[in-house]
Amino acid sequence: MGERAARERMVFSAAQLMRRHGVVGTGLRAVLAHARAPRGSLGHYFPGGKEQLVNEAVAWGGRYAGRRVPRFMAALGERRTPSGLFRAMTAQWADEWASAGYQAGGCPVVAAAVDCADSAESTRAAVSAAFDEWRSPVAAALVEMGVPAERAPALATLMVSAVEGAVLISRAERSPDALHTVARELGPLLDAARG
Repeated sequence: MGERAARERMVFSAAQLMRRHGVVGTGLRAVLAHARAPRGSLGHYFPGGKEQLVNEAVAWGGRYAGRRVPRFMAALGERRTPSGLFRAMTAQWADEWASAGYQAGGCPVVAAAVDCADSAESTRAAVSAAFDEWRSPVAAALVEMGVPAERAPALATLMVSAVEGAVLISRAERSPDALHTVARELGPLLDAARG
């Protein structure tokens, strides 16, 4: 495993464990075991310790969510609508839990926001940047579908917030119903925003 691959594997492992156990419940030894990395690699790759690793896992989560948006748009093909994009965003979670179960966890960005954003300024900033990394492509997609540019950022915030809230409720209830509800109820509002 090359230097870059080993480091990226540790960031990915941290994000996956944070999804399941939160930041507080994710120990450095567990990250090493999950990544199959040697013990000394943490200090080598992350001299800032757990905080640096958490911040990089949060950034990974924001990039992952942001990169999914163009994929969702491509999958919609010629039938691109704001409600279709939003349904794809919610379906991603419902589909994952249907195949992997709810123990697969939630969003590493939310985990860091809940566990650390008030205690570590660098983590608060990483969480904020990760949400921007997701909202920006959502807003751009909305504009592409005819939503006025001045309204798109607010609707992107609404969409991301609704997904994250529904993810939390769905995990607590062990049911995708909240995801389906927000997709159904917000869909007409989103489509009506097109110019």
